[in-house]
Amino acid sequence: EVRLVESGGGLVQAGASLRLSCAASGFTFEDYNLGWLRQAPGKEREGVACITIKNGVTYENHSVRGRVTISRDNAKNTVYLEMGRLKPEDTGVYYCKGPRIGGTDYWGQGTQVTVSS
Repeated sequence: EVRLVESGGGLVQAGASLRLSCAASGFTFEDYNLGWLRQAPGKEREGVACITIKNGVTYENHSVRGRVTISRDNAKNTVYLEMGRLKPEDTGVYYCKGPRIGGTDYWGQGTQVTVSS
């Protein structure tokens, strides 16, 4: 069974940093590209960053470029999203995007990030 479990969210003040983690299981972690998306209240889900199996990274959201770093640890089956200089507009639920297997996209349940001004 594919499982993706996010952690590390919370309530922080503007300017703070957070590191989100996504612990994966049930598939061959190193064989898949992974990513992070987020959904702000009342808005559609949007891409934040993705990382390939060869550690190529893409930051998909211009508003986070320069403030976030995505990384992966294949030994721990974990993908990370480090976020700095957080802003209130970064508030939302952050989801780990896992593999597509057999036509099914796998996601985590999300972790809430709330940034107060």
